[in-house]
Amino acid sequence: MRALLPSVAVDLAALRAGALFPGRELWLEIGFGGGEHLLARASENPDVGFIGCEPFVNGVAKLLGGVAAGDLDNIRVHCDDALALLDAAPDDAFSRIYLLYPDPWPKRRQQKRRFICERNISTLARVMRSGCELRFATDIDDYAGWTLRRFLDSPSFVWDARTADDWRAPWDGWEPTRYEAKARAAGRGSAYLTFRRR
Repeated sequence: MRALLPSVAVDLAALRAGALFPGRELWLEIGFGGGEHLLARASENPDVGFIGCEPFVNGVAKLLGGVAAGDLDNIRVHCDDALALLDAAPDDAFSRIYLLYPDPWPKRRQQKRRFICERNISTLARVMRSGCELRFATDIDDYAGWTLRRFLDSPSFVWDARTADDWRAPWDGWEPTRYEAKARAAGRGSAYLTFRRR
């Protein structure tokens, strides 16, 4: 953490100026957990710049271990609330966004704390390029329905699914996360929703 984090921490001023990964596409993962998925995507796509947002130190430390082991120079880390980063990002900054297994806040009184809400969907739309994808995964049926309803209500996104496998099957090259492993151990399946920015 002391040696590597300062060199890979997101510079919000550089992000705001479009100078974080000049000349490269920029992909974002919100809440990367232990970093398994983020590391896999960054390794496969060395010409893409990645930002991972995660407020929990243990997850950040695990990701940094993977960055060092893989000698990856295309990952930057934001160790704080993703909304601060999204608010700092310029319009059309991201070519892809991942939101994988976010906290479902399952109790009714907690649901207002869910990341997917009208305000945040508007912010995501602002920072995404037209035609690009937001990929969402959850093992909580209620959160899948909640998310689908709110994106369908948004004029900025399209859900292109045509068959059940479009939401039951993970994306090509999928790297399961530790949260997905917990869901499988508990007997829960997952929904994989892809929304395209209009």
